[in-house]
Amino acid sequence: MGIVGLEERDNIELQEFCRMLVASAAGLHLTKHQPNDLRFPSKTDDLTDDDDEEGRLVCVTSGVSFLGLALVNRLLLRGYSVRILVDNPEDVEKLGEMSTRTNNNKISAVMANLADVESLSQAFHGCRGVFHTSAFTDPAGLSGYTKSMAEIEVKASENVMKACSLTASVRKCVLTSSLLACVWHDSSNQHNPSPVINHDCWSSESLCTDKKLWYALGKLRAEKAAWRIAEEKGMKLATICPALITGPEFSTRNPTATIAYLKGSQDMYQSGVLATVDIMRLADAHVCVFEAMNKAAFGRYICFDQVIETEEVAEKLAQETSMSKNKIMGNGSINVQVRYELSNRKLTNLLSGSLRYCYNQSQHYI
Repeated sequence: MGIVGLEERDNIELQEFCRMLVASAAGLHLTKHQPNDLRFPSKTDDLTDDDDEEGRLVCVTSGVSFLGLALVNRLLLRGYSVRILVDNPEDVEKLGEMSTRTNNNKISAVMANLADVESLSQAFHGCRGVFHTSAFTDPAGLSGYTKSMAEIEVKASENVMKACSLTASVRKCVLTSSLLACVWHDSSNQHNPSPVINHDCWSSESLCTDKKLWYALGKLRAEKAAWRIAEEKGMKLATICPALITGPEFSTRNPTATIAYLKGSQDMYQSGVLATVDIMRLADAHVCVFEAMNKAAFGRYICFDQVIETEEVAEKLAQETSMSKNKIMGNGSINVQVRYELSNRKLTNLLSGSLRYCYNQSQHYI
């Protein structure tokens, strides 16, 4: 559950993973020779009490997903050892072979079941942190994300948090939620609704259910479940709520989430909340928040690069996703009572502080 077995993936996905390992190794070499104002921060920057070799082992669930690969790449560049969670022995074997082939001893794979807390706890053993990136697929392959997938999303989130709390080595967890967990509001039932949507905002569960926005509902409930358990167990948690994730071939490499995210895109476009985020910037944000959790980072973070506000940009997104422009932005018939403004100031302030990442240093996409 959670990620498709590697034997079911196209060969290109395996090739991408190998290329990512090679690129990461090259990136680690480059950081030692570049001037300070250009390099990606090395592992000696912003050291914390747990920044020894043992303390830099982290686990990434769904580590061979679109986001997972980008996150693994950034973690390796940052000097971490990464354990990828998979759900069958064949995946473990194949990932091990690729790691050996590329001579990368910083990466390993472990088999675990997201439906089994004990299995997860064993997989997390020895890891100082966990990144739960929540990559799920729809077995039907048509709707992108069904109501049953939303239920699986919630259960997996609960299990990951319980496993983290049971694993002595795990000190913190970063969970990938979605901007959709923040933007769906029934403005007709509110008095003087705030025009700003930020990290304090939560989508309406009833509205998501009424509109059959299962992806939004799944992310919303999964994040709330994670916060509930974190509070009960005293776990250190941060959640990141990204906009539509884009990047090289995003609509083909991340089809389920892309299709599911864009359900209701006309309403989002006309309300001013249809936004995108580049995959590598999102991965950078995950690592930055994780490291800053020892200092100033806390709570939720909205993450986006661009709000889709013009017909030209909407048309470009439509082309990239093989959708019609009207499917993205509508034809003007939708009555929008409130137009909102998205705010990612909390994340921007974090990134622009002492832990800021040099985004322009390394634009090698995986």
